[in-house]
Amino acid sequence: MGKTAFATVVVAAFLLLLLVSPSTAEIKTLTITSDTRPMILLEKFGFTHTGHVLIAVSSVSVVASSGSQPDPSRLGFFLLSEESLLQVLIEIQQNPNFCVLDSHYIKSLFTFRDLSPPPAASINRNFPVTIANEYSLFFANCAPETSVSMAVRTELYNLDPDTSRDYLSAGQTQLPSLFFVFSVAYFAFLALWFYLCHSNRRSLHRIHLLMGALLLMKALNLLCAAEDKHYVKSTGTPHGWDVLFYIFQFIRVVLLFTVIVLVGTGWSFLKPFLQEREKKVLMIVIPLQLLANVASVVIGETGPFIKDWVTWNQVFLLVDIICCCAIIFPIVWSIRSLRETSKTDGKAARNLAKLTLFRQFYIVVIGYLYFTRIVVFALKTIAAYKYRWVSNLAEETASLAFYVVMFYMFRPVERNEYFVLDEEEEEAAEIALRDEEFEL
Repeated sequence: MGKTAFATVVVAAFLLLLLVSPSTAEIKTLTITSDTRPMILLEKFGFTHTGHVLIAVSSVSVVASSGSQPDPSRLGFFLLSEESLLQVLIEIQQNPNFCVLDSHYIKSLFTFRDLSPPPAASINRNFPVTIANEYSLFFANCAPETSVSMAVRTELYNLDPDTSRDYLSAGQTQLPSLFFVFSVAYFAFLALWFYLCHSNRRSLHRIHLLMGALLLMKALNLLCAAEDKHYVKSTGTPHGWDVLFYIFQFIRVVLLFTVIVLVGTGWSFLKPFLQEREKKVLMIVIPLQLLANVASVVIGETGPFIKDWVTWNQVFLLVDIICCCAIIFPIVWSIRSLRETSKTDGKAARNLAKLTLFRQFYIVVIGYLYFTRIVVFALKTIAAYKYRWVSNLAEETASLAFYVVMFYMFRPVERNEYFVLDEEEEEAAEIALRDEEFEL
């Protein structure tokens, strides 16, 4: 690899990995095997003025394709803040031979020159971080055509006033309480929904039971997220709560997309069956959500140090976009079907009410998807690292609002928008149905 190409790879690594890297950390152990990448992003973490970085490296092996032993000072670990990123990129672009370990804008931790002599070739050090900021922990290999193998254990944490360790980033310490509060809200919502279903058993349909199951999975998912973050915050490991979190997350997401599709088709309360094209939507969405859940596990349980981490992020994003588009079609089909039916069945008022409800549901779904995918991402991008939890608050608030609106619109009541049969409104309804207001 030429020196210019080498510098280009370094720049690309900085830009690409920093754009997609998470702002979370816990105690992590990873193994790097015969890796030739010039830059490896290990963690990204928000430090207070009492921050610490503990790194233990062992079983280090450096192999050069030329056969000569590379300079150990050309391989090492460092911290880099986003404010200094631009300056480092300028240095690399101006001088392709420049090694990032020589930059004045990084906080160098150690190089391979500091390792214990072979065969141990290891180091275990704790580095204080006294300047509060969000830093990325990198490993740099400035020896071209050199592969590195090693075992790395990292602990990034801040010290609380009582000197206890907080393994959550400075912008995420509020997440355990946040998720717990929302889980309580959903359990209360579930109790209210159960009461409504029990009080209106004559109007109860199978979709209402499925909606209740969705609420239960959402509440359990948030409860597991709260416990996961709580244990990571205090001990650095999730103690198995991450497994339950991913299980309930998968069930919850599949149920959410399924409920939106089934409500959009009018299943169980307008018709007892699904058409072939509606079944195909479900057959597409459910397997894709399985793939998205696998990608979510890989992203959350590994980190940017694995070579395919960026690819898994792209897979997750692509699958999410496809599913969000797919669930819109049944709602559009229902609106068009109701428009066609209204021209022949002579029940203008009832069809107008149904069309109005489905049109409102269409707008609510679009608004929910737009907010949770675009607005929340923008908040994560522009918010200072200490306020990164605000994006989680916005996402959960929007989700709760969406659930409340959707469940209210399709609640089990004996007299609702589906059964409006006021004869005095028939003529006005027929005029409204002839307008184009329901065209999408």
